[in-house]
Amino acid sequence: MNRTHGGPDALGVAAWDFSTNANACGPCPTARAAVQGADARHYADPAYTSLREAIAAFHAVDAGRIVLAGSASEFIGRITAWVAREGGRRAWWPALAYGDYAQAAQAWRFERTREPAQADLAWLCEPASPLGAADPLAQAVAGSALQVVLDRAYEPLRLRGVCSLDPVAQNRVWQLWTPNKALGLTGVRGAYAIAPEHALAEARALDQLAPSWPLGAHAVALLDAWLSCASQDWLAQSLPTLRQWKQNLTAMLSDLGWTVLPSDANFFCAAPPQALHLPALRAHGIKLRDTTSFGLPGHFRLSAQPPEALHALHHALLAQRERVA
Repeated sequence: MNRTHGGPDALGVAAWDFSTNANACGPCPTARAAVQGADARHYADPAYTSLREAIAAFHAVDAGRIVLAGSASEFIGRITAWVAREGGRRAWWPALAYGDYAQAAQAWRFERTREPAQADLAWLCEPASPLGAADPLAQAVAGSALQVVLDRAYEPLRLRGVCSLDPVAQNRVWQLWTPNKALGLTGVRGAYAIAPEHALAEARALDQLAPSWPLGAHAVALLDAWLSCASQDWLAQSLPTLRQWKQNLTAMLSDLGWTVLPSDANFFCAAPPQALHLPALRAHGIKLRDTTSFGLPGHFRLSAQPPEALHALHHALLAQRERVA
């Protein structure tokens, strides 16, 4: 199966990568040091007792609600399998959404339903990818589908606004967290979910579906570092920089005639005034994320990047415009 994703491709890591949604201020020094210093000589505690308790304390929830996962994608596949095992046959996800929701549903032969109230499993993501905005259906979905997962991968990178679901509503859904994006270390895989408030049995069932040791030493180190005051302070200090970089990027694209869509996150979608020659941009070390696979043709998703990346993109786009002219 072909999986379209931002970040490195067959040509390696792009010099100026606007296709990834990771925090461009990263990597977080505290998290990087923790990962580099991880002791990979030994197995982790198979129950991840201290990590599970630390995550629970960080979110002020019962430790029994914490489900550890190898990655967000691994959890997406696992909870879909669990819902299927429990008799679920229908799934709902937004029209524009991360492709793994649909891939997991198709793998388990779920029918896609148009109405969230008919779904056994529904997916929300805020800020959403690819648009980086709120989901206008969030409250309706959270109150209607049988099992609802709120993907919060980009919540730490929210630059404005608040989640559409208030704390009470959030406690009624699964919350999926993947801190590697916020910490600028997407190569380290590790995630966790918080089960709904009264779903301890369901959380145990999902734990039982996991393979042994879903998290290696480096993932444990990353998640431990994520919970630290030093990492949270670094993240908070990075947000004003990301806001400025995003503002500079949107202004530059608007000046070149692009149509920029609104976004609450460190990334957004935009449509160029004419077709782009992506291989030429890639040859210049620039990678953009074509959103056709998201169901949004003619647009690209771009993330806030530092001034030198912006300069490189500006130069390459001007060169393409001159060749067309």
